[in-house]
Amino acid sequence: MAAAGGPGAHRGPFAWGAVPRRSLDKALQGLEKLQRLVEQPGLGLRNSPPCLLQLLPQTRQHLLLIRGQPVASLNGLWEAGYFPVYINNLQHKTKQTTKLFKGDPEGIFQEGSASRRKLTKLSLIFSHMLGELRALIPDGQDRGNQYQPNQPSAEAFWRGTWGTRSLVPWAEFQAGLQQVHPVAPGPTAGALRATMDLTCSDHISIFEFDVFTRLFQPWPTLLRNWTHLAVTHPAYVAFLTYDEVRARLQPYTSKPGSYVFRLSCTRLGQWAIGYVSRDGSILQTIPQDRPLFLALIEGHEEGFYLYPDGKNRNPDLRELTEPMPQNRIEVSPDQAQLYSQMGSTFQLCKICAENDKDVQIQPCGHLLCSSCLTAWQQAQAQTCPFCRRQIQGWQEIRIEPPGGRAVAGDQEDDDLEDVESVLQELAALREVGHPGLSELPAPPVPPRLDLLQPSNPDPTPQAPPVHPLDQPGPDPTDWIRHRPLPPHPRPRGPPASPLSQRPEEFSGGGGAGVGAVTALETG
Repeated sequence: MAAAGGPGAHRGPFAWGAVPRRSLDKALQGLEKLQRLVEQPGLGLRNSPPCLLQLLPQTRQHLLLIRGQPVASLNGLWEAGYFPVYINNLQHKTKQTTKLFKGDPEGIFQEGSASRRKLTKLSLIFSHMLGELRALIPDGQDRGNQYQPNQPSAEAFWRGTWGTRSLVPWAEFQAGLQQVHPVAPGPTAGALRATMDLTCSDHISIFEFDVFTRLFQPWPTLLRNWTHLAVTHPAYVAFLTYDEVRARLQPYTSKPGSYVFRLSCTRLGQWAIGYVSRDGSILQTIPQDRPLFLALIEGHEEGFYLYPDGKNRNPDLRELTEPMPQNRIEVSPDQAQLYSQMGSTFQLCKICAENDKDVQIQPCGHLLCSSCLTAWQQAQAQTCPFCRRQIQGWQEIRIEPPGGRAVAGDQEDDDLEDVESVLQELAALREVGHPGLSELPAPPVPPRLDLLQPSNPDPTPQAPPVHPLDQPGPDPTDWIRHRPLPPHPRPRGPPASPLSQRPEEFSGGGGAGVGAVTALETG
């Protein structure tokens, strides 16, 4: 589905002209027609979320609120990009639902039929679309540029990548996410899209992104959590309602501890866990604002979540409680001494001089703190602030002090950064009042390494020592100890006494599951 209102869209009077107005009116007419179909007495829709009998008039009422805005507001709303995509998707889903009544006029009235199951799935999509519309256009005005995802790291990623945009096509979103959370192409990427695109619009909104990152928090292990909970876990059920979960667990009422979990359709961004209690009752509950894997682990320990979808083997999720290993970069003794003389440390970010470096830009390898990277990406293009190479991704790192063990290889030279030019650009951005940069202090610029070499009182040129390729070593004197021995000279007199050699020296060196849940899932 093409993104209307995006870059290159018509501007000026046509932006809220006959075609957009007709699209909105056509969407309203389609909702009225579908409303009459679902109100047929013989259909017998249950009054439990998601219920089309309530969703359709609520959607129509919100669209009328938008329809009544001044022309200038409507014009800006259409050009912002989200609303045209929403209207096109709404028309498509309305037609798709209406066809169920025409294509299977008898089956649609039968509980448990294929057409009825499709109607339920479309009801969930309508519910997601209404939640998204209310979140991004709450009062008839576009507020997508102000929407704040629940997870700060997720918000920093979205705003740092797409700025004030509230909707991006899936292909563009996948390319952006790939820079921080790589995902294999093919079936895995397709499964990720099916999980995230709640409204099935071929786009990802900042609202859908927020829902996904809340469900599979925390951010550093986002896709690992998603893989364990949504891809491989047998208890995960997608697009099921409250009533359908009860029906799913009914065969296991004699097997307490059986459970499934799904996205809550009344509280988007939270999980609903259905389980069979010890007395054979079927209960559903919502863990309050915490990672699902913690609720499942503690619920298992308390004896509530034992058999996923009735199966005897329960996945072990304890590895999700361990943070992802960070790449570590070791500080060499030379670097530590140099920065000590400057009254600083190698770990300190050169831009803000407040936070430690915790991000390494790819592929250039320059280091800075995540706050400065986010501020830079919001103000500039997607290039490294030091060398201007295109940023193809970044990874979290941890700086090890001298003598630490480097896991991902040593950062040989972080002082190639042109810090002075970066600070000049940031100062210029402060002068024009760019948001997010007014509070950044101006740190001292560290001198270059090639200007801080120890002075040699002997003016006689000396050849630099040659380091053997197979013995780099962080210590500058290692080459003396580990250099290859010269060949023995040919004896000219009595045989020389054998050389004494030293041994080789090596450097090296419950309550969350059920008890603490305070809200019962009703939809």
